[in-house]
Amino acid sequence: MAAAERLEGGCGCRGVRYQLTSRPLFVHCCHCRWCQRETGASFALNALIESDRVLITRGEPEMVDTPSNSGKGQKIARCPKCRVALWSHYAGAGERLRFVRVGTLDDPDAFPPDIHIFTSTKQPWVVLPPGVPAVPEYYESSELWPEESLARRAKVFGP
Repeated sequence: MAAAERLEGGCGCRGVRYQLTSRPLFVHCCHCRWCQRETGASFALNALIESDRVLITRGEPEMVDTPSNSGKGQKIARCPKCRVALWSHYAGAGERLRFVRVGTLDDPDAFPPDIHIFTSTKQPWVVLPPGVPAVPEYYESSELWPEESLARRAKVFGP
């Protein structure tokens, strides 16, 4: 992604702004009940990306410890003023990956889902698009991620 292609995003009040310096590793559309409750919506759309590829360009998000379905918790980066959730750090990945809320991007259309997860609990009226993988629960990244994303992930977590 060239400098001109870098995608920017931020909260509703524009107090916190960020920039993605590359494409995400993979984009999840999560239909679990936990995400539904947490967001107040039918699903959460998260772009998984290395933390060092998310540059904060204005303000400083507040990290809020929040319960998660796994029981391990997550830390949600929120604007301290308008409280919009910008990204999460889940216990399994720690601070190494950010799960950026695609809806906070200035151009959220840039990253449609690569997979729909936890579809066993999706809202019955949500119609999943043909041609996009969908799984009842979770999946193995080694089976679905592009080679480039797997190589980037290995740099973060090791082989």
